[in-house]
Amino acid sequence: MHDLNFLVREPLVDPKQQIIGFEFTVQHPVSDREIATATDDFRALASFTAMQLQDEDQGWQLGGLKIFLKAAPGLLECDEVLALPSKNIVLILRLNDLADPEILAAVKRLRTKGFGISLSDATDIAQHKTLLPLATHLEIHFATTDFATQAKIYATLKNSSVRMIARQVCTWQEFDSCASLGLDAFIGNLYLVPRETSGEQTKGLNPAQAMILQLMDMVRKNADVRQLEDVLRRDAALSYKLLRYINSAGFGLGSEIQSLRHAVAMLGYSPLYRWLSVLLATASTGGQSAILMQTAIVRARFAELVGATFLPKNEAENLFVVGMFSLLDRLLGVPMEEILDQIQLSEPVTQALLNRQGMYGPFLKLAEACEFDNGPVAELAESLFISPEKVNQAHRDALVWAQNLALNG
Repeated sequence: MHDLNFLVREPLVDPKQQIIGFEFTVQHPVSDREIATATDDFRALASFTAMQLQDEDQGWQLGGLKIFLKAAPGLLECDEVLALPSKNIVLILRLNDLADPEILAAVKRLRTKGFGISLSDATDIAQHKTLLPLATHLEIHFATTDFATQAKIYATLKNSSVRMIARQVCTWQEFDSCASLGLDAFIGNLYLVPRETSGEQTKGLNPAQAMILQLMDMVRKNADVRQLEDVLRRDAALSYKLLRYINSAGFGLGSEIQSLRHAVAMLGYSPLYRWLSVLLATASTGGQSAILMQTAIVRARFAELVGATFLPKNEAENLFVVGMFSLLDRLLGVPMEEILDQIQLSEPVTQALLNRQGMYGPFLKLAEACEFDNGPVAELAESLFISPEKVNQAHRDALVWAQNLALNG
């Protein structure tokens, strides 16, 4: 297995802002950047994906999500690639790479094995009738300056089975334009940019979230479990979701948690707070809720896993809450300061959420940096004395954990 520096992911979302996969890239420490090669990175990413994201018994660990990898054209049939689960992998090539007969032949063989092929720099693909059937995805660089020409190209491609992906879509207006043209997916972090909502859409807490906050406050004050049950009984759907999350997390308890009282008896009081924080985030109903929830859950689990090496158990659990709440302002559409006025949190948690400072701030910053292909992952990890292996394992475990959590329904 080739050593992987720091794994970074960027989500691919569909027009409804549901995550359909991730593009994996590598971030290197400054000292290694001049000697790092795209070939080594591709081998390392392919090896990591093959060995860490599929299980002999359970198979592919990320459900229906696909992983996109920028391929080294000369290594399309190396051992690391052939060990990948083909139907879950999309290899990214440039259209010009297919001018090489050997690479073209390798692509044809990979397609018969079930691999996806995404072509970048392929705006004129429609002129290459023989190559179009080889592509499962085409990468589009959206340009508002030539909208009419692009609309014509996309209309042609829309009739094929190829899926169109937009990269570097910088505004929600561009996102909507691309969606209207029939593009299927978007790579990048636009979801972190606030979107203007119409005046009719309410911001702030909905009734379910207000109830969850009440429960969190009661747990913090160690209220009797019967009082918690009385509150939770007001919303059977919330009670059901809470128990489903707890059961889907895989604690190896040997029996299904049947009630709030049962959960407290089996797990203790402290973990209940973390599950209520998950419930609070997933009780949002906005258009961007799905990707924001999933990102918050990955941040929460990642920060907790990385922090567990350094911090006592209760403080690592605080890191989970920090990660879960880090996107609450986006989920609710209100400033973080306003949210924190309604939730009693410890000073270190508040510092991390407001300005990424204090005891927990660096761990949250590291979790966030793993979401950007140009983020300072290496520098932040080195400042915390955390190795690439530990960061990548926490990243992998957090992705799988979030996938296993029953978020829908």
